[in-house]
Amino acid sequence: MKVNKWTTALASAGLISGAITTQAEESPVMTALSSTTIAGYVDTSLAWTPGTGNANPAQYGFNNASKLDGFNLNAVNLQISKPMDEGQWAAGYMVELLFGPDAVGYNPAFTGSGASDLAVKQAYVSLRAPVGNGLDFKVGVFDTIIGYEVGDGPYNPNYTRSYAWSIEPTQQTGVTMSYQFNDVISATAGVANTLTPGINARGNFIGAGTIGTKAESQKTWLGSVALTAPESMGWFSGSTLYAGVVYGFAGGTTAGSGLSNQNQENFYVGGTMTTPIEALSLGASWDYAGASANSTAPAGNNPSYYQNAFALYASYKVTEKMSVHGRGEYSQGNILYTNPGGDAGSVWAGTVDVDYQLWSNVMTRVEARWDQTKGDWFGGDQYNGGQADLQNEFLLALQVVYLF
Repeated sequence: MKVNKWTTALASAGLISGAITTQAEESPVMTALSSTTIAGYVDTSLAWTPGTGNANPAQYGFNNASKLDGFNLNAVNLQISKPMDEGQWAAGYMVELLFGPDAVGYNPAFTGSGASDLAVKQAYVSLRAPVGNGLDFKVGVFDTIIGYEVGDGPYNPNYTRSYAWSIEPTQQTGVTMSYQFNDVISATAGVANTLTPGINARGNFIGAGTIGTKAESQKTWLGSVALTAPESMGWFSGSTLYAGVVYGFAGGTTAGSGLSNQNQENFYVGGTMTTPIEALSLGASWDYAGASANSTAPAGNNPSYYQNAFALYASYKVTEKMSVHGRGEYSQGNILYTNPGGDAGSVWAGTVDVDYQLWSNVMTRVEARWDQTKGDWFGGDQYNGGQADLQNEFLLALQVVYLF
């Protein structure tokens, strides 16, 4: 498996388990094809929400009622790849398949066959042209270029996803171009069919009498830049500041959803920071998603939506096998939640994970999470006398992942 640069940066900063990247780099299974590697993981969990249960769980990514209060298979991940070598005209590929409930986020209903427990998460050809330090391309289907967290749960510092991750794009079909200017600055730019996920998805309007209406000019534009502190900066070296934008038409989603038939923009700023305390690393992120009315969209399908999400991260390596990860976050807007009457709402959340590597190649972690909001989001109308009551949701989870 070829771990993406941002995941590697998180690992070097201590914000995700080093065992993840070590496993990915040191134990590929060589196939009959030269330089081709096979890797992946089996992700399982046990989740418990104290209380009587909740038909409307907090709206962070991959959280739904079917995963609460029971045992879960989250995903089976299979990656077949050939990384590019150091040659001037290098080439390679990546195929990443996802099986299980988490695959639904990459195979939504608009692909034509309905939501499925099987998805092609990534499938691209990587190419290098001898321009300057080397110009790298990805052509095909790939993960979004923005975000602090990634789509593969085991590679994140926490078991559950953040609200920030939940408003970001997940997948695009198109082409990206990346360039490493020097040890400090790198950049990526690209173009994709649409902002929403789905293999070969198009920016088509949908709605009553308009399903399949094409907008040939609707494309999605991608851009990002990363700054990495050099070794000369002492304990601060390796710290990374990252900024990116994805702008395009969020077409092809289910009619009536908050982001259908919209021009949508996603902005992201985030970073990881090493500290004078070698075992302690910090991180922070800000995400904004906005969907504005499109004058050419069908009538009644173009209201405005937005969501802000802020998160702070901390990681402390207690021993070689044990680490603790914390995340605090706040989100406000009307994409994830709306109060009665359509007003934007807000939510606070705090998450703590303890990782411990007891078995070889196995990641085990326990998580405690608390979410608090107002209104009727977590189940039932909680407005009394016109005033919104505070609502709390608690989650305890155990995650066990085998990485191969």
